[in-house]
Amino acid sequence: MHPLLHSLNQAQAQAVSSKPENTLVLAGAGSGKTRVLVHKIAWLVQELHYSPFSILAVTFTNKAAAEIKSRVENILQLPVNGMWLGTFHSLAHRLLRTHAVDAGLSKDFQIIDSEDQKKLVKKAIKALNLDEETYTPKESQWFINSKKDKGQRPKQISADNDEHIQTLLNIYEKYENLCEESNLIDFAELLLRVLELFSENEEIRTHYQGRFKYILVDEFQDTNTVQYKWLKLLVNQNNKMMIVGDDDQSIYGWRGAKVENINKFTKDFKDVCVIRLEQNYRSTSVILKAANKLIANNDERMGKNLWSEKESGEPIRIYAAFNEIDEAKFVKAQILTWVEQGGSRNEIAILYRSNAQSRVIEEQLIQAGIPYRVYGGMRFFERAEVKDALAYMQLIANQHNDAAFERVINHPNRGIGQRSLAVLRQYSQDNFCSMWDSAKNCVSDNLLTPKATGSVGSFLHMISMLKEASTTKDLSEIVDLVIKQSGLKLHLQTSNDEKSRQKLENLQELVSAAKNFVMDENQIDLSPLSHFLSHASLEAGDMQGESYQDCVQLMTMHSAKGLEFPLVFMIGVEEGLFPSQMSLDDPHRLQEERRLCYVGMTRAMQKLYMSYAEVRRLYGKEQYHRPSRFISEIGKDDVQEVRTKIQMKSPFTGVSVPKKTISKTHMSGFKLGQQVMHPKFGEGTILDIDGNDANARIRINFSNTGVKNLILSFAKLTPC
Repeated sequence: MHPLLHSLNQAQAQAVSSKPENTLVLAGAGSGKTRVLVHKIAWLVQELHYSPFSILAVTFTNKAAAEIKSRVENILQLPVNGMWLGTFHSLAHRLLRTHAVDAGLSKDFQIIDSEDQKKLVKKAIKALNLDEETYTPKESQWFINSKKDKGQRPKQISADNDEHIQTLLNIYEKYENLCEESNLIDFAELLLRVLELFSENEEIRTHYQGRFKYILVDEFQDTNTVQYKWLKLLVNQNNKMMIVGDDDQSIYGWRGAKVENINKFTKDFKDVCVIRLEQNYRSTSVILKAANKLIANNDERMGKNLWSEKESGEPIRIYAAFNEIDEAKFVKAQILTWVEQGGSRNEIAILYRSNAQSRVIEEQLIQAGIPYRVYGGMRFFERAEVKDALAYMQLIANQHNDAAFERVINHPNRGIGQRSLAVLRQYSQDNFCSMWDSAKNCVSDNLLTPKATGSVGSFLHMISMLKEASTTKDLSEIVDLVIKQSGLKLHLQTSNDEKSRQKLENLQELVSAAKNFVMDENQIDLSPLSHFLSHASLEAGDMQGESYQDCVQLMTMHSAKGLEFPLVFMIGVEEGLFPSQMSLDDPHRLQEERRLCYVGMTRAMQKLYMSYAEVRRLYGKEQYHRPSRFISEIGKDDVQEVRTKIQMKSPFTGVSVPKKTISKTHMSGFKLGQQVMHPKFGEGTILDIDGNDANARIRINFSNTGVKNLILSFAKLTPC
């Protein structure tokens, strides 16, 4: 066997060593898809003598791209810097920097993040004199991005006599004008510009069709319409593409991903070879068997069956809690047991459908002194103080960046109030100029108060001086100078509290980041400052998180994709919560929720707990939920129901069965789980008793009216 194939199973080896042809690798969870991608690239270079320059490899996170590059270089024992490897956005950025003029852009264009995009959308709404409550920036931003993800410009979309849609199109068009005036592009625009570049410029399209002899795309089920279109344009009769994906793990439909792209690929490309990776190296056989049963309830799948050579493993534990606090206490107890038995905290993940569910879990972990981290929290380049410093640098690089201008002109406070800013905005709007030019003209023409004139003039002078200094200093020196000259450092030093000290440390870390920043040799035409700003924008947009110290990981099930943990808790597995309420009447959404459950289950390597609560207080309301259909769909053969002494309905039989461990009897004789009768609300089940006297509060789930909290002495309850 060839040395490159020695560590691969039969299906993996087939995917790696197959002749260059259009190939779909249907890769199940934990089946080693990254290993296949790495070895395929190495095979192309080492065995088929492809130049790294002729390979395009697309990933969905910068972290994945860095890992693939490192592993390929380790196998080949040579650098592959010439290979085009990165996320859709980073590769699009590279293409647009190379062909800025052809794409209708200036070479020094800047990328704006979601927050700055929202500010610009808000400015467009104001410029059109629209009511922000009727046309919210959030809705308008979503509308713009969703249309760009489909490859549509305002003039290509019909409002069909819908006044609301027509107004949103007007906002879209105005937003585009503002971006063009300030030389800015958002993340969706990066992809759309590349699609238009390939569609409209035959010379450039032909060049890249000839350059990229082989194209590899990871996580293909997560591609959207515009991504699929420009990949399709890159392939002709002289090159081939391998896509790697799993239709059972398509969970991003809400942000434009099209699971049907996998099926389209087999129809749009000739003679597609389909290879299934079904051997799982992550989970026990019990977990995989249950996950297979669950996902089999979805139709229109391409079909595969995960299996493992690992031992059968422990059954999946299903815990029926009487409320969310009981659920959190149960999770806490299992974590303490795991650690006492020698397990690490960073081997544990608690997964939930909604971020709001983490609060009760966090309270219990804090009480027990268990360190934890909410995964997917704010990344370094997204922190407010870092974004402040970056905004100054963006303004140095491009004075006409209105979003950056508005963020920093009065931060730290320079005495430039809202009235003065309103004058600048109005002048900018009336004269079709940037906020920078507006400020210059308002200062020179004395259109502001004397105090504001002095403050705005000083600000303009400072930015101009920093811009001049940026032409002679190293990148880290520029960053350090910005932090000092802008007043950001002094402002935080004056506060002298722990939060301000942490922010100062983050600004110092930004200087370190600049010092350690290595420019991409493919972007030598950019200034170091512009290159660094692009890097920061692309990093802030990356969805993948980082590793931290030994602590329990809390995250949504969406955030868990691509990760694995020996011990996993899936909490709140209830109808209306998971699957979500919005999906219950929509077959397509329901299937995506089931795929999300499948993803959650297949994160577990050794032990998996799934829990539901009889009653849950969420978003300020108490709600009674039935166990999720997903629990019954995994079957009862490979599960073990963990119960306390309350009467709870089994998700498998629907029959009330006793729990086993907790008994709480009040002095009055009433106890948890007891059936009682109320003169007004009828028959119900006692869920909780708070206190042990006549003024105790009692929580009851009534068959006809739901959950009620009552004072025991006034409730007039009788046993059934």
